[in-house]
Amino acid sequence: MAGSPWRKKPIAAFEADMKKNNLNRILGRWGLTSLGIGAIIGGGIFTLTGIAAHDYAGPGLAIAFVIAGIGCLFASLCYAEFSAVLPVEGSAYAYSYGTMGELFAWIIGWNLILEYMMGATTVAVAWSGYFEKLLHQIGIHPPLWIMNDPVTAAEKAQAMNVAVPAFSFNLPAILITWLVTSILIRGIKEAAKTNNLIVILKIAVVLFVIFVGFFFIDTSNWKPFVPPVKMINGEAHYGWGFGGVLTAASIVFFAYIGFDAVSTQAGEAKNPKKDVPFAIIMSLLVCTLLYIAVSLVLTGMVKYDKLDMKAPVASAFEGIGMPWATILITVAAVAGLISVMLVMMLGQTRIFLGMAKDGLLPFNIFGKVHEKFKTPFRSTILVGLIISIVAAFTPIDKVSEMCSMGTLLAFSMICIAVLVLRRKQPQLDRPFKTPAIWFVAPAGALFNFGLMTFVRVDTWIAFFCWTSLGILVYFLYSRHKSNLNDPAYLESLKGHDAILNVSEDQSE
Repeated sequence: MAGSPWRKKPIAAFEADMKKNNLNRILGRWGLTSLGIGAIIGGGIFTLTGIAAHDYAGPGLAIAFVIAGIGCLFASLCYAEFSAVLPVEGSAYAYSYGTMGELFAWIIGWNLILEYMMGATTVAVAWSGYFEKLLHQIGIHPPLWIMNDPVTAAEKAQAMNVAVPAFSFNLPAILITWLVTSILIRGIKEAAKTNNLIVILKIAVVLFVIFVGFFFIDTSNWKPFVPPVKMINGEAHYGWGFGGVLTAASIVFFAYIGFDAVSTQAGEAKNPKKDVPFAIIMSLLVCTLLYIAVSLVLTGMVKYDKLDMKAPVASAFEGIGMPWATILITVAAVAGLISVMLVMMLGQTRIFLGMAKDGLLPFNIFGKVHEKFKTPFRSTILVGLIISIVAAFTPIDKVSEMCSMGTLLAFSMICIAVLVLRRKQPQLDRPFKTPAIWFVAPAGALFNFGLMTFVRVDTWIAFFCWTSLGILVYFLYSRHKSNLNDPAYLESLKGHDAILNVSEDQSE
């Protein structure tokens, strides 16, 4: 008979998982940091900056990045403590399992599937768009029907006043998905090397934008630094003073999504208790500084209301007589999105691995590790298949917001869960401790719950439908298959040097 859905996974079980780990531990602190930077710096720095500055914050976009960065820092500090206490694959799912209970953990894990899979799908579609733009820049114009999903192809055909294709699919999105899938199957070493090369290119181009653009800043473009309310047809267009900056912060927040992916790589870290917390915080700080600098340069080069919302960085350099830089920036965006997608899919398969090890998902599909490559190859192939199909036939705006909902929920729950674990098990070894936790954790939870209020109603409905489906799967399958139903499994944990915290509801 299945036990209580509120039962918690004993700390001893996490210790056992770490000792039985059969993944390759090859990632050092800088390799992990590179993965974090690879996930955070992507299309967002080349697109979100234009939207947020043009419509809401103006030069105050730099303040918006600071606000969003602080909000993410609260969550990252909580992630860092958890990753030091429980350095296992599974990220927020695993942390919730040890503190909030099995059902909470399942809901978090189920929504992390939404975050990473929809995130990777969004990136695949975005990559296709940048790739198409790059082809056009070098004089290659492929037909609409192999470059776009049916909805987007129809919209473009109507705009171009040409016949709507009878059939269309996004071939580049399919190809990039399977390229990344093949890299991930080959092993974490190959994935890390690929990511490192792309991160070097991305940072080089971002630094180019900052240092070259610096010499073309006109400080008069920064006045006013926070634009006043501009009324168009009786409606506020440029936010509400500082309120516009806060709205911009909610938009650019999603450019930071990715640092949590570092925690999913604990099973492949050389020294996870120390290196994972370092990488989480360092990747976030590096990216925050780069984001702030880019936003100041862009709004200094071009008046905020003249920024091109689709390609603000490229258009800024076109405006100063450097059109060749647009090709360089597009190449960086194309390459940069590959590393974002790589880390997203990497995190997704490690979440699956953690859930399969706990019995909540079929182990033979999601938990089987390749004997040679030391990767969960079956789940990697399955993830690649799903992403490629969805990306081929779905427009980008239908999947992007769903990614943010899973992220915000995970961030909020981790901020709460770290307080629960600190209070209930203060004696645990914590190589990293969240400073000022009684302020940082509640502030992080409130910040992320607050951002969820900015999400559209349609997205909330889809989110509740997805979560309801997950709860149904839990009660029909996962609750009954959980390892915590097996007395022999619980008995085996007593041999580990850890605190065995089997609560009474686990024996029901």
